[in-house]
Amino acid sequence: MFHSTAVVETAVPGAYRVTPDRHPDLRGHFAEAFRADALSEVIGYPFAVRQASYSVSRRHTLRGIHGTTLPPGQAKLVTCVRGAVMDVVVDLRVGSPTFGAFDVTYQDEESGIAVYLADGLGHAFQALTDDARMSYLCSEAYVPGTMIVVDALDPDLGIPWKQDGAPIRSDKDAAAPRLTAAASRGLLPTWEECLAHYAALKAQ
Repeated sequence: MFHSTAVVETAVPGAYRVTPDRHPDLRGHFAEAFRADALSEVIGYPFAVRQASYSVSRRHTLRGIHGTTLPPGQAKLVTCVRGAVMDVVVDLRVGSPTFGAFDVTYQDEESGIAVYLADGLGHAFQALTDDARMSYLCSEAYVPGTMIVVDALDPDLGIPWKQDGAPIRSDKDAAAPRLTAAASRGLLPTWEECLAHYAALKAQ
């Protein structure tokens, strides 16, 4: 089991909110962010970290919605290590019982809350502070050309972003298709593909 860490599945199956228990003393505090073996036990298959990435964002920056094609896939454990963000996971698995559903987690440097996203799920976040820094622990190294991008402002999704004027976005994110358009163009993984992928991971 997790050592002083709570793991709860979100409204999107395959996404988990990981809340560490902080242990303060005169020096500051200590928290066990996650254990690969314990997280693997909860999700039902191995989570091995093969890439670590890091982003720094200005306030009002909106990144995402980003996913990865199958293969290769790229499960992630995302954590805000400085500042604060509104973090969102979106089900991009066509045919999933929760396709298009999303769940919101507020992450900040004080709480240490992280979110695990299985393959087939999309990730986005909005920086609520300047110098918001996100850590990404990934199950696979990034392969150019495999990123999935969906419009985070898709009105059909209805994600309640904390907007104060136009968000700061990359050109690629701003030009991304809406969810239904991405699905109709065959850009998203199917539920069946994801289930087969999860079964293969469990068999390892």
